Amino acid sequence: MLDRILLTTTQQPQLRLAKQLIIWGWTANQVTLLGFLIGLTALPLLAFEQYYFALGVILLNRLLDGLDGTIARLTRISDRGGFLDIVLDFLFYSTIPLGFALANPSENALAAAVLIYSFVGTGSSFLAFAIFAAKRQLSSPVYPHKSFYYLGGLTEATETILVFVLMCLFPTWFSVFAYGFASLCLLSTVLRIYTAWKNFVD
Repeated sequence: MLDRILLTTTQQPQLRLAKQLIIWGWTANQVTLLGFLIGLTALPLLAFEQYYFALGVILLNRLLDGLDGTIARLTRISDRGGFLDIVLDFLFYSTIPLGFALANPSENALAAAVLIYSFVGTGSSFLAFAIFAAKRQLSSPVYPHKSFYYLGGLTEATETILVFVLMCLFPTWFSVFAYGFASLCLLSTVLRIYTAWKNFVD
């Protein structure tokens, strides 16, 4: 729900950073890969309970995730880049609850499993809708710059990162945040299924 607000707010700073990276010779795909590799370091940091360092890594990953799309729009949008971006995003999202599970298995493992399960619901409904929207040549009026149909929901990227920030700031409350956000993810999945059922009429 908050993605559009964040995109509008950060558009100009991201544009300036993206232009500088282009001058330095960086491509969108290189920034995507760099962001993902940096994001993966959150796993050992969380496992060893270095929550503030993990928070910094998470925020840096998200900054680079925004920059890669801006660079692509300034240079060339490609299917390869769009595919790489979305796959690595979903892998990164699941890395965070896994890290908390490793940090404290007895307290966090079940909540982490439930949260990752809910990510499967949001991710699969999101991508399945995009597949059939492309088949029907539909375009998103909300996110026309995306390389595929971007269906919004209750739990988009901004909400996910806000929850990750809260988890890192208050790690003893991880289970509460995880179960609460998993509930919202599952509700978002149900709403996306309903949207698809209404739109994809044979």
